[in-house]
Amino acid sequence: MKKILVTGGAGFIGSNFIKMLLKRKSRKHIVVLDKLTYAGNMKNLKGYIEREDVEFVKGNICNSSLLDNIIPGVDIIYNFAAETHVDRSILKGGSFVKTDVMGTYSLLQKALEHKVPRFVQVSTDEVYGSVEKGKFSENDPIEPNSPYSASKSGGDLLVGAFYKTYGLPAVITRSSNNYGPFQHPEKFIPLFITNALEGKPLPIYGDGKNVRDWIYVEDNCRAIDLVGRRGKIGQVYNIAASEEKENIYIAEKIIKLTGADKDILTFIADRPGHDRRYALNTRRIKSLGWKKKYTFNEGLEKTVKWYRDNREWWSEIKRGSFRKYYNRMYKKRIEESMGRKVNK
Repeated sequence: MKKILVTGGAGFIGSNFIKMLLKRKSRKHIVVLDKLTYAGNMKNLKGYIEREDVEFVKGNICNSSLLDNIIPGVDIIYNFAAETHVDRSILKGGSFVKTDVMGTYSLLQKALEHKVPRFVQVSTDEVYGSVEKGKFSENDPIEPNSPYSASKSGGDLLVGAFYKTYGLPAVITRSSNNYGPFQHPEKFIPLFITNALEGKPLPIYGDGKNVRDWIYVEDNCRAIDLVGRRGKIGQVYNIAASEEKENIYIAEKIIKLTGADKDILTFIADRPGHDRRYALNTRRIKSLGWKKKYTFNEGLEKTVKWYRDNREWWSEIKRGSFRKYYNRMYKKRIEESMGRKVNK
């Protein structure tokens, strides 16, 4: 029986990844390690976490003694554990360094000590920085522009160093922007969907023409799994769906899909260090046989439907500590843009 450790498994991509693995009939035992911060949610794994082939451990990847208890016998580690939100990293970046850098180091050290056969680091295209033309390949240098992307870069560099220095059998995936079910409403697409469903302003930065290459979370999970099984040790694999969209296009599409009033679209002051465009060369992942299943429009329609049908899930989150964060990040900018107080 294959033993799989998924860190950050109660988060957005991690929980979707676990569900994908459990739909297969192969014999496996999945250990889910999650600190259950604001972004980790046990409800993301409802109906799966109760299974006999799943073991949940609440804990921090920085906890070496905890890792000594759960890593022995593990055949592969998928490291999804991370602080991931750019806006939060601008407000307070210390936790990003602790988790994305020191946490990754701790996990790598224990993987090496316990001779784990394979280590998959799940990373982001944001480590490359912004590109006006063309696409980043895996051989391009990384030039992060936010505390978040800098912390993820630090983790990636450590993974590469452990491979080159100690021979740790590791691979890295760097995906473009993900979207889909169970994504925390602090992120762009779920924030705009849920705000539209509530009739609240959609706070779009700058001129709204920043470009991201979007990938439906299920497509990314399939690619990560493929790299875990067939990727070449020591390699980095870019994962993207070649679905480049301007933020303004997505906002207008969400307004149309939700039936919201067009007037809720609200342009606000841009955030510091806002990358203009991300784009990835994906020849390497495609050489393993991967291809996307969903176009952006198909994936967005599925995503809007999910948030419409699961209002209780995200409403609970938005009633909690998220409200304080939202007010700090957006409320003042929205009021300045609209020229009046916003009681939402």
